[in-house]
Amino acid sequence: MRCHTCAEPVDPRRWALGYTTCMPCGDKAAKLVPHIVQIPFSKGAYQFIYNPDDLKITNPKRINDDPKQVNRS
Repeated sequence: MRCHTCAEPVDPRRWALGYTTCMPCGDKAAKLVPHIVQIPFSKGAYQFIYNPDDLKITNPKRINDDPKQVNRS
């Protein structure tokens, strides 16, 4: 059982799950696919988040890294 991308050995447990690539090649392929997360708001519609940094903005009770900004919740 060899990786279809780099010909390195693939773990038999991974192969049994249907994956035909090793972990490093599978990780590279997964990072090429854009992932979308859908988050609910309390009094609004679901919002689609494409950038992980945008998810931090949606949390009103997050702790800011900037000492000039004060969290007043």
